[in-house]
Amino acid sequence: MSNGSGAGKMQDRTRRVLGPVARRLWRFELDGFDRLPLDGPAILCPNHVSFLDSAFLMLTLPRRISFVGKAEYMDDWKTKHLFPAMGMIPIDRSGGSKSQAALNTAEGVLRRGELFGIFPEGTRSRDGDLYRGHTGAARLALAVGCPIFPVGVIGTREIQPPDAKFPKLRRPCAIRIGRPIKPERYLRKGGEDRIARRQMIDEVMFEIRELTGQEYRDVYATRKAESLPAEVAEVPTIGGSALVGSASSR
Repeated sequence: MSNGSGAGKMQDRTRRVLGPVARRLWRFELDGFDRLPLDGPAILCPNHVSFLDSAFLMLTLPRRISFVGKAEYMDDWKTKHLFPAMGMIPIDRSGGSKSQAALNTAEGVLRRGELFGIFPEGTRSRDGDLYRGHTGAARLALAVGCPIFPVGVIGTREIQPPDAKFPKLRRPCAIRIGRPIKPERYLRKGGEDRIARRQMIDEVMFEIRELTGQEYRDVYATRKAESLPAEVAEVPTIGGSALVGSASSR
């Protein structure tokens, strides 16, 4: 598909051809892939430290996956047709209804029983730390009733750091898929949806931190985060401490 409606046969062909090539060029350590369902919808939420994160995940997964990507790629002739054909759903990161359009498309992907990937931080981490997650993934999981799988990606920053034009070859990369976070537990709690979304995505970020060992920073990485409405919610964690986050309007 090339109209931004999700991954199709072009991605299937690319995975068959480039997957084995990638495994020769880099040393992959894959863990937890057996946790993924063989069919049916699921959301994958990786940390984001390199341009290669979504490409490496796509090439190593056993199923096709659609990802959101910044709408600016549609302004470049080199990527405006290729990336949507590979499963990218363009998202306008200015927020509000413009971002919601991409999430509506993503919901259609999930309702078709496919995998959908979204970086909850909203942008690449420039310093390698893990930042507060936006709640779009939790909104989708609660609407569709599908699990979220936290994903820890390690090594891609060293392979292709921010602003580097070309990746370094023969470097190691670990991709770790964590335990599923299911929406039923949050739906049973009742209360306000926005609080459930915030609690769910904070649990996702906690699990990503456990998978990667990154330093967690309880602020948004996106430049426009200060303009997003916020509600405070506490999420109990191991040892009685809490992650405290601000709920995005998304």
